[in-house]
Amino acid sequence: MNRPYREPTLLVADKAQKIYDLPGYAVCGQADRWIAALSLDEMIPLPKGSRLFFLPDRHPVAFNTSTRDYETLDDFFAVAAFIPPGYTQAWTAAYVEAPGAGLLPLYSYAPVACHRGIYYVPAVRVDRRQVHDLSCLDHAALDRGMAPFKHTANRLIRHLAHCAQTNYCPNAINFFLGRHECPLPTSPRCNARCLGCISFQPKGSCPSTQQRLTFAPTAEEVAEVALTHIKAARRPIVSFGQGCEGEPLLAAPVIRQAIGIIRRRTARGIIHMNTNASLSAAMEALCVAGLDSIRVSLNSAQEAFYERYYAPRGYAFADVCRSIAMAKRHKKFVSLNYLVMPGFTDRAGEFKALVDLVRTCKVDMIQWRNLNYDPRHYFRCMQVDPQEKLLGIAAVIQRLKARFPRLRHGYFNVSDIPHTSGARVKGAP
Repeated sequence: MNRPYREPTLLVADKAQKIYDLPGYAVCGQADRWIAALSLDEMIPLPKGSRLFFLPDRHPVAFNTSTRDYETLDDFFAVAAFIPPGYTQAWTAAYVEAPGAGLLPLYSYAPVACHRGIYYVPAVRVDRRQVHDLSCLDHAALDRGMAPFKHTANRLIRHLAHCAQTNYCPNAINFFLGRHECPLPTSPRCNARCLGCISFQPKGSCPSTQQRLTFAPTAEEVAEVALTHIKAARRPIVSFGQGCEGEPLLAAPVIRQAIGIIRRRTARGIIHMNTNASLSAAMEALCVAGLDSIRVSLNSAQEAFYERYYAPRGYAFADVCRSIAMAKRHKKFVSLNYLVMPGFTDRAGEFKALVDLVRTCKVDMIQWRNLNYDPRHYFRCMQVDPQEKLLGIAAVIQRLKARFPRLRHGYFNVSDIPHTSGARVKGAP
């Protein structure tokens, strides 16, 4: 190691799950098979709202500051941080799995260290908006916002109430507080089997983090939620395709009808969809009906890796690209929900494929979202070339900014975009 390091101290956990820093050992980051000691210069203070995790059956890899060598600390367990939305992690925690280690829960796992009493993580802040910040949630205000809906017959509102109270879903909470983005979960079915699906996991895997929608709401129920939010919020956005549902394009007829009801009542607000973009004909029908923007989920801009993660049923990666191109022909705002895994996202081949996709499909925005999945298992499933060059997450973001000056970067959906549909209400605000 030739370059000088300001070496923040590694956090570890003992067998009693007590977490503390370990003097003499510097924190390391891992990106697939690459492990490196991290300098304080490439870390930021642990963001407010982060959580620290004890990782069972995983022993930390650290940099011994005396011997100047890497060591696996078999007497301790690894510690990782789950950072809040708005921040994209640049490394995953460095550890060695013990034999028989089970699959980690559906979170992202950033290295975490201590320096002069302050915790640090390697991450990049990509979005400064606080639309999902629950660290200062006013529970009394939430209770007041939910009170008018206590006896509602609308099943979707009752579902959102459960999401807000049980799962602390930021968008569900936003609906009852009349702010930011409102969720419109509509589809209980999906045509993919994503490795990291947060609402469905097969037996023997890790548990899903929330329950999937168990019913198909009517267009009227959906429209009631949307119109309530559009009336209340300052810059409203309502969005189909939430973590508690499957693929919204499978409910396209209901969504199309709901959009029609909404746009006959008001021209305010952005109507958005988070989607796998699998069904281009359904997507086009919704674009014509009045959808304003879409966000397309990708773990990779390369077909082979995309299909290993999404396990698509009845569609292929080419259909996704076709839907994106079609949405742009209809002048819709297109974001990529780009699921970031250090050591994969920043590979030279992946970067080239992403550049080609952005250029070819004229993508408007990339949302740099952390992929919530066991990192070691992810690489076992992806089967990547272990010798491929890594660029670094921060470098990938900066290179894209240089290549595409008009490309937006962030973490959340945006409402400051123009309407693109001809469906309007005369005199509507």
